[in-house]
Formats: sequence, structure tokens, C-alpha cells
Amino acid sequence: MSEQKLSLPVSGMTCASCSTRLEKQLNKLPGVEAAVNLANETATIHFRTAETTAAQILDTIRKTGFEVPPRHVMLKISGMTCASCAARIENVVNKQPGMDIAVNLASETARAVLQPGVEVGDLIHAIAKSGYGAEVWDEKNREEARARDAQAAHREWLVFWGAAALTLPLVLPMLGMPFGMHHEWLPRWLQFLLATPVQFIAGWRFYRGGFNALRGGGANMDVLVALGTSMAWGLSSVVSFMDLQAQPVYFEASAAVITLVRLGKLLESSAKRKTLDAIEKLLALTPQTAWVDRNGEFVETPIAHIQAGDRVRVRPGERVPVDGTVESGESEVEEAALSGESLPVLKRAGDKVYAATQNTLGAVILRATGVGEHTRIAEIIRLTEAAQGSKAPIQKLADQVSGIFVPVVIGIALITLFATGLWLGDWSEALIRAVTVLVIACPCALGLATPAAIMAGTGWGAQYGILFRNAEALETAGRLDTLAVDKTGTLTTGDFGLSLISPAPGVSEETLLATAACLEQGSEHPLAKAIVKAAQQRGLALEAVEQFSALPGQGVCGNIAGESALAGTADFLQSRKLRLAAHTHVEAATPILVARNGHHLGTLWLTDTLRSNTPQSLQALRDMGVDVVMLTGDQESVARAVAEKLGIADFHARQAPQDKAAAIKRLQDMGRKVGMAGDGINDAPALAQADASFAMGMGADIAKETADITLARHDLAGLAEAVALSRATLKKIRQNLFFAFVYNVLGIPLAALGLLSPVFAGAAMAMSSVSVVTNALLLRKRKPLADQMR
Repeated sequence: MSEQKLSLPVSGMTCASCSTRLEKQLNKLPGVEAAVNLANETATIHFRTAETTAAQILDTIRKTGFEVPPRHVMLKISGMTCASCAARIENVVNKQPGMDIAVNLASETARAVLQPGVEVGDLIHAIAKSGYGAEVWDEKNREEARARDAQAAHREWLVFWGAAALTLPLVLPMLGMPFGMHHEWLPRWLQFLLATPVQFIAGWRFYRGGFNALRGGGANMDVLVALGTSMAWGLSSVVSFMDLQAQPVYFEASAAVITLVRLGKLLESSAKRKTLDAIEKLLALTPQTAWVDRNGEFVETPIAHIQAGDRVRVRPGERVPVDGTVESGESEVEEAALSGESLPVLKRAGDKVYAATQNTLGAVILRATGVGEHTRIAEIIRLTEAAQGSKAPIQKLADQVSGIFVPVVIGIALITLFATGLWLGDWSEALIRAVTVLVIACPCALGLATPAAIMAGTGWGAQYGILFRNAEALETAGRLDTLAVDKTGTLTTGDFGLSLISPAPGVSEETLLATAACLEQGSEHPLAKAIVKAAQQRGLALEAVEQFSALPGQGVCGNIAGESALAGTADFLQSRKLRLAAHTHVEAATPILVARNGHHLGTLWLTDTLRSNTPQSLQALRDMGVDVVMLTGDQESVARAVAEKLGIADFHARQAPQDKAAAIKRLQDMGRKVGMAGDGINDAPALAQADASFAMGMGADIAKETADITLARHDLAGLAEAVALSRATLKKIRQNLFFAFVYNVLGIPLAALGLLSPVFAGAAMAMSSVSVVTNALLLRKRKPLADQMR
């Protein structure tokens, strides 16, 4: 009787009674022994397949009121040599029930989504069936894998130099061909002795890779190289042993192709590793130890042993090891690792600090809130790796071509062989032309064209505080022609100040301000914070609020000491049938009207300031051909004043969340590609409607969850930078795809017509993929817009 084990993540459990209820229901199933862990939200289940199926277990979990979410897994793939390998893995795995995988040839990794009931072992087994190796890729084995890769690279270089030493005597006679010297310098038996170790020792990787691919039901670059060089070596060996002096031999072709292709692969691997530099640099920023309070004494402690709630001391010059809140001390912290901004930020008690940032001046003591995988820098790395592992829509054609590339090339080589042999009557020449076709065809360049550029672009963005959710977001951002922006916190600082208090007759300023502050004390809106701050500065006591509710874009309401109270726009109060007292109008200031117990208490006027670099950022967007539209929930007069100051012709005031989304829909109906930038809950519907959405780093979590691109910096400069980076990355992708297609479209016919030698074809094939990755790496040298405009 077969017994299986399932380890499932379970969502929706909130307390011990949830886990107990689920465990009880699972154990009612015949042949099932289940243990549910509330702490890590998992269920470990042993079951006998003859009595209960995995589907029945999943159905029971759902009927009990919980969900088993899909599992996201990142794998390191071994054995891939070209785009056909990646395509083969995707074709095999994606046909399996409950598995979905996207393979990144450039980073030799894959991101998979496993449906409930599918184990990681099943996924690795499916990849093995396609002819390749896989292991889970996480922090634990990242260092081990890097060490293995370094050792493997060292061995590969040794093999290459050995192959080069044996190949050099074979290709030296070719240098005399331009001068009419065509005779063989070396006896054929010596050529055989030199070429054979190259063919079967240096070339063994191609035989092994080709066999694995064919065993898995596909074909890849290894098949082309092994087939082509074996044909050249085999023909030359037969001619040599049969002593057919009238027939030429091609030992130099087979040896040179193998040696050059190995060199190309080594250079390609080196270049691909550089596309990962941005991630490696971010990983290296977090210290491995920290000074932690243990029984009143600060002790150096490994990061793995620190927990949220621990007190951590950070001395001048040290990097911050954890996310936390300053408890005591004062210092300036450089946050370039998160935002790309090198200017230090002053941190005092109560301020948040983040792991991987640099403490500069004073010593501070923090209360840890996030450690290890739960820090902001870890989230940046996860987002960047996810974006690098995703596929852009522009890559679809290359993927389709890669899937059929090798069989088509083999077909062309066979046609070349028989057509040339029958037409010329020279089967030796026909064979060499077929070999050249096999050798020059390169699916690698096609497979690397897009992911190499995506990796370089997203890596650059991560270093400068621009985080793309996926490759599609990057591509879409590069095609925008219109950008809708919120005003508060996006164009402006969002740091409001109370400029005027206008109480109604018979109402004191303190009563008006205290009532508003009571209502606003639980809100995260910038206006609410400014009101509460003003009340605190005056030492006003804030009463508790009951039955509090907020209407985005309108106002808030609740009960204070049994009396109903309101604060918000004039329309909001008038909708509650309140009569408003006359009040002084303040130009370019936002009014907050306050009422209590059915009476209008007066108006608070708050003003905001523009961010210093907003005008330059908007001009940079205009220079890229992006039209800017301002959507704000603020008053018409305030919106007009800001729009006129910034030169924004198209603006819309008093916009509720649904109005902003509708405005974007209208722009899209006009055929525009619209982006939306915002930082608050009010912006969430508009962010969801936009083709590409940008969340400012200081904004609300709901905005970040909705957004395609998150800007770690607290200004609009990152937005212009994101659009510029997206366009630069798209440009590199187009260049790479053009080169990869043109190379194959021109190279294969020239080889079939006999206009190229196998040695030249091998060199061209080796360099084609290297050139694609090298071109993508030029993105790493890109300067930020601010530097370009100097």
C-alpha cells in the first residue's frame, strides 16, 4: 500500500482554533495523519493513496474555510547551452499538471509556480526528464553554487587552453592561404593525433549535452556542434586511413570549431555573470553580524540569531544590519543602497532605518522590526530577481523561433548536403558546406537577446531605487506617451503645514483644531498628519473617537464624547445637510471644514510645497515626448496654482478615486499609453487602470501593491529615470534581436552556398552570443538623467 507525504502552505488561519479545526477535519479522512502548524502556516499530511487522494485533501482544506496558495520556487538550472534548451524545459514542464515555469537562459535560473499538491521534487524530476539538472536556488546554497561555478570555470579554462595548444598547429597553415600556399604542412597521421583529443575530450561536453537533449525529446546547440564536427572529423579520419591523397582532410575545421565555441561559451559565461553584479552588490551590503543587547550588554551576534524586537547598536561608519526604529541616539544615514540618493538623511528617535544603509556620524540604538529575509533590502532583491526571471512580451517571437530552430537548421544542412552533392558531384565539398551550416547557426544569440538586457536594466534600476514588478512592466513603461500624476506627495512634498485657522463666530481656534485632530489622529493621510501635529504643538488634549469612518477623497466622520463630528471638503459637509459659515479664502491652500453636533465649527487652511526637482523631472518627461496630466482631489484653486507654476496644461481637480480611474480610461480610449504615478490609497483605482503604474516609495502599502513600478526615492526624478531606463533597455533588446535574427538569416545561406569556411563559422557562432550579452552590459554604464543633463 503506497503512502505519500504532503507539506502544504495554508492561508486564512488566524488563531489556534483554526489550526485545530483544520487538523480535525483532515484526520477524519481515511488513511490520513495530519499535523497543522499555525506558527508557520503549514500542514504536514501523511496519507495512503489507496484510501484518500491529494485532490480530496485539498478539497477538505477548502471546505473547512482555508486556502492552499500556489508555491513560488526559484531553481538553478544546469546543462543549458542555448535558447533551445530553455524552450525545451518550458515545453516539458508546462505540460505537467500544476506546474508553470519560466526559464532565464542568461542567469541559468527558472521561476516556477506550483499548484497545491505538487512537490518541488516533482518539478525537479520533470526538468531531469527533459535532460537537465535543477536545484532549489536560495540564500543557503547561493554561496555553494558560486564556489562550484568558480571551480567549473577554472576547469573549463584549462580544457580550453589544452584544446588551443593542440589546435594551433592545425590552423597555422591557413595563414599561408592568402599567399597561395595550400599544401599540407603536417602529415595526416599527426593531424589525426592532434585533432582526436580535441574532438572527444574538449568536445565531450557537446556530446553529453546533445545526448541529454535528444534523450529528453529535443535538440540544442550541442547537437549542432557535435553533429557538425563529428562529420568533419569522421570524413577526415576515413580519408586518412584509406590513404586517399586526392581527397582533402578537415581536421583543422573540427578542432578549431570546438576550440572556438568553447572560448565563446567561456566569454559568454563571464559576461552573463556580470549581468548579476547588481544583485551581488546588494547582497554584499548587509552585514553578517550585529551588536545586539543580551542581558544589558551588547554582544556581536550573527544575523541569523537576531529576532524582531531585539535592541541593536550601530556605531559610526557601520552598515545598518536590520530594519528598525531608532530608540536613542542621533545620526545621519546614507540610503543610497535603497534609493540611489547619496545625501545622508538625519535620523532621530522614532525614525525608521533600513538594513544595508550606511551610518555615518553618531551611534544609534535600534529596535529591530525586520531581520534577514524580512528587510526592505531583501524585498528589493526579491523583486529584482523576479523581474529578471520574467519574460517580456517582446521576447515571444524569439522564444517561438528558438523552439523549432535546431530541427530546422538540421533540415537545411541535409538539404545543403544532398543539393550540393548532386549539383556539383563533389560530396566532400557538400559535406563541408553542411558542416558549416550546422556550426554557424546560433540559437544562443536569440535566447540571450532579451533576458540579458532585462537583467542589466532591472539590475541598474535596483541600484538607483527603481523596482520593476516584472519584465512586462519595464517594456510597457518604455512605450508610455502620457503620464497622469497625483499632486500631493508626488509633485509636492506632502509635508503640509497649517497656515490659517478660520473659526466660525463663537468658536475658539483651540476647539476647531482639537475637534479636527481628534478625528484625524488615526489617519495616515498627509493632511491628517499635519492637523494632528499642529494640535500636539499647541498641547491640545485629543479625545477618543468612536464609530470612525473615512471616505477617500471626501473626509472623515465619527463620534466624540457622544457627539457626531465631521472633517473634510465643503461638498462632504453639505451632503450631510450642514449649513456652512462664511470663511476667508486662502489662495493655493487646501481647506478642511470641521463640524460637530450639526454645527460648522470653521475651516483649517493647509499648504504644501513643491519638491525642488519636480520642474526638472517634468521637463525631462516632456523631452521624452511624454505628456503630463495632473489628477488631484484638491480644490480647483489649489490645483490651478500648482499646474500654472509647473506648466501643466491638462489638470483635473476635486477628483475622487473613481474619477481618476475614469480620467485614465478616457485617455486610453483616445489611443494613448497611459502611466499613473501616485502614493496614496486614493490613487489605487487609477494605478490599477493605468497601462503602467508607479508608486512613490513613501506612499501607502496599497499603492505599492497595485503598482507595476515602485520608486524608492521620494521624488518624481525616479519616475523620469524609470521611463528613460525602460526606453534604453528596449533599445538594447531591439538591437540584440535585430543582430541575432540578421546573423542567422545571412549566415546560414552564406554557409550553404559555400562562401564561408567551417573555422570562420565556428568563430562567428562563438562571438555572436558574446556580442549580444556585451551589448546588454553597456546598460550598466548608463548615467542617471541628472548626470546626463549636467
